[in-house]
Amino acid sequence: MQETTVENTSNDVYEKFQNIEFYINKYGQKLIDYLPDILSAIVILVLGWWLVKLIVKLAKKVFEARSLETSLQKFLLDLISWVLKVILFITVVAQLGIETSSFVAIVGAAGLAVGLALQGSLANFAGGVLILLFKPFKVGHFIKAQGVEGTVKEISIISTKLLTFGNQLAVIPNGKLSNDTIVNFTEEGIRRENLTIGISYDSDIKKAKEILLALLMEQDLILKGEGQTPMVAVAELADSSVNLTVRFWAKLEDFWNIKFFTIEEAKSRLEAEGISLPFPQRDVHLIGQEKE
Repeated sequence: MQETTVENTSNDVYEKFQNIEFYINKYGQKLIDYLPDILSAIVILVLGWWLVKLIVKLAKKVFEARSLETSLQKFLLDLISWVLKVILFITVVAQLGIETSSFVAIVGAAGLAVGLALQGSLANFAGGVLILLFKPFKVGHFIKAQGVEGTVKEISIISTKLLTFGNQLAVIPNGKLSNDTIVNFTEEGIRRENLTIGISYDSDIKKAKEILLALLMEQDLILKGEGQTPMVAVAELADSSVNLTVRFWAKLEDFWNIKFFTIEEAKSRLEAEGISLPFPQRDVHLIGQEKE
C-alpha cells in the first residue's frame, strides 16, 4: 500500500514538471521572440518620459521669457505635457505590436463628443487664451467692452472680471470679449477729454473761447506737449446753443480731478463774465383755453 502511494506521488510530481516544461517551451519561445520589442518599448518609455520633461522645461523658459500670464503658462504646460504623454503611450503600445488604430479612433471620437458638448465653454476658453497671449489689456487697466466700463480685476481662462465705477463686479465671458471692440484707456498712460459747453447765441463767442482757453492753460496738470496743445473751438450750432468743444490731455492719475474742476470752473468764469449758458426750453400753447 505504501509503495502504491509513493508511486502515485511520483507520478503527480512528474506530471507537474511536464506541465511546467510544456508551458516553458510554449511561452518561453514567444517571450524570447518578443523580448527585443519589450526591451525597445522600455527604452522608448524611459527616453520618451525624459524628453517630455525636457520639452516642458524648455517651454516654461520660453513662456517666462515672453512674460506670459501665470494661468496661461500653467495651462499650456499641462496641455503640452498631456499631449506628449499620449503620443508616447501610443508609440510604446505600437512598439509592443498592439493595434493602436482603434485606440486613436476612440480618443478622436471622445474629443469630438466633448467639443460638441462644450462649444460655448470652448469659445470662452479660446478667447481667454487669445486675451492672455496677445494682452489687449492687463489687470489694473481701465477698459470699455460689451457696454461695460471698469477696472480689470481678474483675467481667467474662461472670463474677465471688471469693477465698475459703481463698485459692481461685472463678469464678461472671454468668448464675447475677444470678439468685441475693446477700448483700453490705460495703455497709453494719458487720456484726452472733449468737453462740450454750450453758450447762448447772444453771447460773445470769441470772449467765451478766450476764457475757456485761459482756464486750460493755467492748469499745470493739463499736458501741453507736442500734439497735446489745449484747444477750444466751435463744434456745433445747436437748437438752443452754440456748442464749444473744450479739448485737453492729462495723465490717467490726474484725469478725473482735472475734468471735474474744469467743468465747475468753466461755468463759474463764464457766468462771471456775462456769458449765458442756455438750456433747452419749450413753449406750450394751450388751444381753446379762455383768456382771463
